Amino acid sequence: MSMGHEVRYRVRGGRPLNGTAFIQGAKNAVLPMIGAALLAAKGRTVLRNVPIIQDVRRALELAEHVGAKVEFHEPERSVVIDASGVNDPERAVLPADIASRFRGSVLFVPALMHRMGHARIEGVGGCNLGSRNLDFHYRGFARLGAEVSEDDERNHINVDARNLRGGHLYLDTPSHTGTENLLMAAVLSPGTTVIENAALEPEVLDVIDFLTRMGAKITGGGTGFITVEGVSELTAVEHTIMPDRIDAGVFAMMAAATGGDVSLVGAHLEHLGVARHKLEQMGVEFAQQGAVLHVHRDPSTPLRPINAVTSPYPGFATDLQSPLMTLATLADGESYIHEAIYDGRFALAEELNKMGAKVEVEGTRAIVHGSTKLHGAEVIAHDLRTGVSLVLAGLVADGETVVAPGYFVDRGHSQLASRLAALGADLTREGIE
Repeated sequence: MSMGHEVRYRVRGGRPLNGTAFIQGAKNAVLPMIGAALLAAKGRTVLRNVPIIQDVRRALELAEHVGAKVEFHEPERSVVIDASGVNDPERAVLPADIASRFRGSVLFVPALMHRMGHARIEGVGGCNLGSRNLDFHYRGFARLGAEVSEDDERNHINVDARNLRGGHLYLDTPSHTGTENLLMAAVLSPGTTVIENAALEPEVLDVIDFLTRMGAKITGGGTGFITVEGVSELTAVEHTIMPDRIDAGVFAMMAAATGGDVSLVGAHLEHLGVARHKLEQMGVEFAQQGAVLHVHRDPSTPLRPINAVTSPYPGFATDLQSPLMTLATLADGESYIHEAIYDGRFALAEELNKMGAKVEVEGTRAIVHGSTKLHGAEVIAHDLRTGVSLVLAGLVADGETVVAPGYFVDRGHSQLASRLAALGADLTREGIE
């Protein structure tokens, strides 16, 4: 199966975006929910408002691999999961070929622990325990009574989970996948579990809502201090996934960049956290009417420069740092961006500079010299956020911009080309799947 590396986005700039766009369901809520659906020993889970993105297809492939029956109804954007067959210990393996292409595969470990009594994760790369950022997931499982070991030669991690029980857990950084994963491990472990320094993201609250409907007993969501009383079983339920605030933020910035007037159906201003205030400082106007967020910018006044520091929710989202950098190239003056969460988030700077921007990077800080005129170029999408930010740059650049590989953009944004074309953008998604 091709990975879609031949796909590219071809953008011709200079057209303001106007009209209505539908915001997709949240990628960071649906992936843990697919993992959580596997905790239900009977019934059929129905997830609605599912984003049609590669990561969802991978997650469903993995769910089938471990024994679930899965239906993905793409026109209705809904998924049906019957996890009653997830009970064959021989299948409690996350194979290297799937796990390596899908970072979210660690979200399947709690279901394998509870349903099969053990889990095996293959080919996760050498020296995992201690160096990789997944280490704290395994440390958390161990504090709930799992025995975690790795066989060095073959890069496999084995989790034996026959004696799970509640425990006191602490996250060094409030990671949303870490919080979700430890929650899923805790809900079926007898006794009381406390998770300190838990993530505050809206997606985490959506996952807690989903688990609670399934029968879990969870209190303290959104406070950073979560308490779980273990229950003996969970049942399948129906759930509608919240809108994707990163998708909403990107569309808002695209409207701002092109000087347009766009209505985003399903977007919620409060989900944008600090990004909302940064965009307002730059000169973007928002108005929330029910489930629709109106975004407007007067193209006759230049955007104002800003300073931004990324931090966990409700701070400025690291996932919106790249599109903000692109927007800052259009501002009247110098903007300062400090990336305090991820290294390697500044791959975008070099690509923007190919298009005529002036972005200087020193370590985790970037200075964006604004008022530059962007021109089309062939640019590289090093990752999802870089890719979509280059599409954003292409919308305002003179001439034609080609962004490749398009695969990365498709990992996070469903049907991006058709949604933008409907707003009046001149872009096409080309290539073979």
